[in-house]
Amino acid sequence: MDAATLTYDTLRFEYEDFPETKEPVWILGRKYSVFTEKEEILLDVTSRLWFTYRKNFPAIGGTGPTSDTGWGCMLRCGQMIFAQALVCRHLGRDWRWIKGKRQMDNYFNVLNAFIDKKDSYYSIHQIAQMGVGEGKSIGQWYGPNTVAQVLKKLATFDTWSSLAVHIAMDNTVVMEEIRRLCQSNLPCAGAAACPALESDVLYNGYPEEPGVRDRLVLWKPLVLLIPLRLGLTEINEAYIETLKHCFMMPQSLGVIGGKPNSAHYFIGYVGEELIYLDPHTTQPAVEPGDSGCLPDESFHCQHPPCRMSIAELDPSIAVGFFCNTEADFNDWCQQIKKLALVRGALPMFELVERQPSHFSNPDVLNLTPDSSDADRLERFFDSEDEDFEILSL
Repeated sequence: MDAATLTYDTLRFEYEDFPETKEPVWILGRKYSVFTEKEEILLDVTSRLWFTYRKNFPAIGGTGPTSDTGWGCMLRCGQMIFAQALVCRHLGRDWRWIKGKRQMDNYFNVLNAFIDKKDSYYSIHQIAQMGVGEGKSIGQWYGPNTVAQVLKKLATFDTWSSLAVHIAMDNTVVMEEIRRLCQSNLPCAGAAACPALESDVLYNGYPEEPGVRDRLVLWKPLVLLIPLRLGLTEINEAYIETLKHCFMMPQSLGVIGGKPNSAHYFIGYVGEELIYLDPHTTQPAVEPGDSGCLPDESFHCQHPPCRMSIAELDPSIAVGFFCNTEADFNDWCQQIKKLALVRGALPMFELVERQPSHFSNPDVLNLTPDSSDADRLERFFDSEDEDFEILSL
């Protein structure tokens, strides 16, 4: 039976449990012991939003596909890594999904942003149609870089989340660029001089209070996506320790990648194995029930997650991080700098304060809906993963 046509019921009995090992299990910045915290591990995994192939959803574009089976796996992985950012933004990293327990409204707001319908912010419909501007026809397979670019565009319409999305190209993260993206021109003289703001926006992690606009600089929560190619046809083993450390950081959103034409969402590791959620399961599209409530069980993986050897990872990946506050970003920068000093951990990307002189115009590198014309995208953001700069010793 083709894995792409398996249902959840046929899959749930085929996964191995976690190995009995003294090695710690890392899941998106959280450390667990298999011997004493197995239930906590499985609850953490189950609480991640799991997006898989779906069938019988409204036709994309009105006349296009009604299923993404066979072509949508990287789009679904993009949804999963971005959904984790929204969960951290609106629910917090410590939030957990428990079957049968009533969830808060913000949970359903996050879930509804990804439902398979044309007016959801990050639906398969929106991603597929926005991808046309990246040179991808509807139904064509995406690479990690392409889906990252599309999600960045779509996030500009999600005013509820109010995210700053930065995609670090050329294997370089420029701190100055990110601070400029995440900060506005505050402080200001008074409320009249400030832009209109939503009530739940954080000011460097503080809830808004009288006078806070005059004292603190606004920081938009950051989603940082770093497309990389870590070898030619297989991952260079010199990067394995660095990749592991990314899952250990509290800001971790995980990694999207996988094997050629078979994408996965990697959420952690144990020993020399990556832990991932697999989108290659076809489930029926979900519609709200008679009460208007959205059935959500099929959006949570309720069996032990998949594992694969790190050495089998395709070298084309995108690494994600979420920094809710400026303090989170500063902490992340310090961790990256310390990681560069770890013996046997070759840096996967460079962290610099200012834009190197050989870089392109920063306004082009941080495209907005007004400046993202096709010519500039083609020039600066080649969507074919085979053309990434190769990192090697």
